Amino acid sequence: MIIQKNSVVKSSEITPEKIYLKRRNLIKSMGMISTIAPWGITFGQSKEPPKPLTAANFKTNSMYSTSEPKNTFEDITTYNNFYEFGMGKTDPYQNSGRFEPSPWTINITGEVEKKGIYDIDDLIDMNTLEERIYRLRCVEAWSMVIPWLGIPLASIIQKLEPSSNAKYVSFETVYRPKEMPGQKRRILNWPYIEGLTMAEAMNPLTIIAVGLYGRDLLNQSGAPMRLIVPWKYGFKSIKSINKIHFQEAQPKTSWNLAASNEYGFYANVNPEVDHPRWSQARERRIGNSFFGTKQPTLMFNGYGDEVAHLYKNLNLKKYF
Repeated sequence: MIIQKNSVVKSSEITPEKIYLKRRNLIKSMGMISTIAPWGITFGQSKEPPKPLTAANFKTNSMYSTSEPKNTFEDITTYNNFYEFGMGKTDPYQNSGRFEPSPWTINITGEVEKKGIYDIDDLIDMNTLEERIYRLRCVEAWSMVIPWLGIPLASIIQKLEPSSNAKYVSFETVYRPKEMPGQKRRILNWPYIEGLTMAEAMNPLTIIAVGLYGRDLLNQSGAPMRLIVPWKYGFKSIKSINKIHFQEAQPKTSWNLAASNEYGFYANVNPEVDHPRWSQARERRIGNSFFGTKQPTLMFNGYGDEVAHLYKNLNLKKYF
């Protein structure tokens, strides 16, 4: 159901009340946290870790999941980039306690039939979630293995019915500088914007994640919903999405606008194309010793069988 502007329909009027209340209680239990646990953020009050997503029955999709050892919940939630909360790796964990991920709506615009403002529960059926254990490769030459919980982005796009003019889809992070202190600094031109070709967006590997390790996403991990594109560098997997726009022209994305010689639109993991500041040939797996042996980086982060055909006629060194 579309939520029209100035006439917002409560999710409880659309979603069965029992599921609605469970989801809201789960999100509320995560919003404010202590200073010492991975689920705790400096400004919070909650005495408990985030609870499992009990409203959803999910299973691991083994077709697309790696069997590599997963990083710990602590690794994943205390070491990451989310510049809206600061530039340090622990800043998202330390500075995201004031962020409110609920209630949450997403504005759908552009070359699409079903424009409007949607409640998150209208776009994502909690009972269709699946776990995808993906490798995540940062452009800074470190990596993790993360058990995400989400749904294929394609299933959302199909509901929205984009027109034949929609060649690309862009995503926008919410802009709330009072809750996201990093947005008070002109690191980038906020709000953060990323984009994909429609073919990339519709690929079965591309998901919208709402959880990890069977729990709702924490604020520092991109709550309440984020993009996951496992064959691309991590900055493409935009967090805390509140706008999706379908368009004919290639989107002007944040890092590409800031430094086009360093951050291309496609941002495919490619060990043969170095970043000006980081070699991409090898990577350090978080959780291993900082001075330990680095492992070779795989083309398309190891997902070439699923995505190489998307770039058959594209010069990947020119269009990095």
